[in-house]
Amino acid sequence: MDFDDQMRRYFGTADLSAIEPGALAAGIEHIRVDFGLAQDRDRRFALWTIMYLLGAAPDLDVAFADRAERDAARRFIELAEGQG
Repeated sequence: MDFDDQMRRYFGTADLSAIEPGALAAGIEHIRVDFGLAQDRDRRFALWTIMYLLGAAPDLDVAFADRAERDAARRFIELAEGQG
């Protein structure tokens, strides 16, 4: 899953600075719906990471029932914040 492709899918552009506030909120809501419906673990994780980067991710305990997935998300957070 390519990040730029996902940005274009949900927001119409890969340029975050070009997204209007209303379009940002609508795109995040679309991601949340897709996240809730997704059955594929990899796709769910990818959607969660996009939401995390946009400051809209659900808490790990809500997002991931599986401990291994929560641990992977914690590692992602550490890497994203430059701690890993």
